[in-house]
Formats: sequence, structure tokens, C-alpha cells
Amino acid sequence: MKLGLDIGGTKIEAVVLDDRGAICYRERYATQKQSYASFFQAVVEIIRHAQAAFHVPLTVGIGVPGAVDPTSGLIKNSNILVLNQQPFASDLEQTLAIPVTITNDANCFTLSEAMDGSGQGYGVVFGVILGTGCGGGLCVDQRLITGPNACAGEWGHNALPRYDAQTDGESALCYCGHHNCIESFISGSGLERQYHNVFNKHAAVPEIMKQISAGDDQAIGLWQRYGDQLARALASIINMIDPDVIVLGGGVSNIDMLYGELQQRVAKYVFGRQCNTPILRASHGDSSGVRGAAWLGAASSRISTMSNE
Repeated sequence: MKLGLDIGGTKIEAVVLDDRGAICYRERYATQKQSYASFFQAVVEIIRHAQAAFHVPLTVGIGVPGAVDPTSGLIKNSNILVLNQQPFASDLEQTLAIPVTITNDANCFTLSEAMDGSGQGYGVVFGVILGTGCGGGLCVDQRLITGPNACAGEWGHNALPRYDAQTDGESALCYCGHHNCIESFISGSGLERQYHNVFNKHAAVPEIMKQISAGDDQAIGLWQRYGDQLARALASIINMIDPDVIVLGGGVSNIDMLYGELQQRVAKYVFGRQCNTPILRASHGDSSGVRGAAWLGAASSRISTMSNE
């Protein structure tokens, strides 16, 4: 039995999967962010509540916004500020006396889709989250690749390929400190930023899509620009890794209009001008992150058991 926690800025979701990947337990809680102590205690209680519901041991995996620094073991780059520079994993293991595995939430999304989602049956899976931010992850043969800097798959903080001010609009400063990161353009918030620059007013992604569907020429032009930016960014992944499949998740991935010409657009920027890579919508939707966290804990437990034999 596999317990997974998906920790977000506003809520924490907990699920338990059985050996076939079916969800047999699900709870949601508000994220406590007043202090690290209150956050930590809340997570401990969530895990203990799930453990009490079963008569067998649970493996535990957790997805967080941010990453675990492979050198120090501390959380870094999290938008839950009280988590940064905290030994979250080791604190949990000491308190609960069980192994706990933690990774970035985009990694959990990718692992979920590689295990039993749209990436199932493919050797190399690149997962993409097009939400408020632009996360990514890489799985090879259903095994997460994280790298010595814990940033494998962090394509959102590479520069937008072939950026041109006339084509892409004014330069954008990313919160990471660099200009024109991919995330600043193709995330949901990136699309909204570009809309504001064109229309001089704010609109959420659903409202933007309503204008496009209604035939607004300026909005359609912005959507064409966005599609080209996404194609350039995805082509850079294919040119570098050439994964067997790319799986899209996050709010923007739910827009049907996104998929119509995407593969042909990507082909324009792939070396050789051909794209045979399937670009698919995630099977598990918003549940992919928490499901991946559950699979993560089980995989780490299996590896630990094998190394001890």
C-alpha cells in the first residue's frame, strides 16, 4: 500500500494506492504556512491519519513545490517559504521512524504518467506542467531522473528559444532573476502576462479562450503566438533528449484547441523538420501529482529493500 502526499500552496492531498494503482483512500487538507513547525506538525498528522486507516505498513512519498538539495538535503526553491532551507525529509523520518521520499511535484506528475498514465509503455517520458508555472520531469523506464543538481526537467528556466521582441513581445524578467525564461511565456500566467501587454487589461486563461472562440482577431493572434512559443520550447526538448513521448498536464493542457496543430508546429523547429513524438494530454489530470508521489515512495522502498538484501 502506497501513501502519496501532494503538497501545494493552498492544499495538501493524500491518497493511498493499492498494488494495481487504484485509489483506496483520499483526503484533502488546507496547507499550514504560518511557520515550519505548524506546517511540519500538520503533515505528520496527515500521515498518521492515513496510517491509522490501514492494518498494513504504508510506503510514503511526497511531492513538494521546490526541490531537495542533493548536497544538503534541505528544501530549496519552494513557494511555501517556510519550507525553504529545512531538512523536511529527515525530520519526517526521525519523527515517524519510517523512510520518506520527497521530490519536486513536476517529477511526481511525470512518474505518475509514466507508470500508468499517458506515458505507460514508453521508455523515455518527458512530463510538462503548463499551469501557474512551467514545470517538467524526466522518466526513463519508469524511473525518475533527477540529476546531481536536482533540476533535471526544469526546462521552464531555460531561455525561450529564438526569442525575438517583434515576434514575442517585450522582454520579461522571471522571478528566478533571468530574462525571457520559457515559463514567462508558455505557463498559464505567461499567457495572461502577454494578454495584458497586448490588451492593457488583465484576463484569466478561460476568459482569453472565450475571446478566441468568439473570433476576436487580436486574441486569435495572441494564441497563434503562444502556440509558436510552445512549439519552439518543446522542440528544444526533442532536439536535446528526443523522448519517446511528451505528456502535458496543468490547466492549459486541458484546452482542446492546444493539440490540433501542435505536432506540426513543433516539427518546424525540430532538427530535420520532422516530429514523430506523440504529444499527449495527461491521463490522470489533477491527480497525477499525488499518484506519482505514492509511486515514488513505493519505488524508493523497493530500491532500499534490494540494496539491503
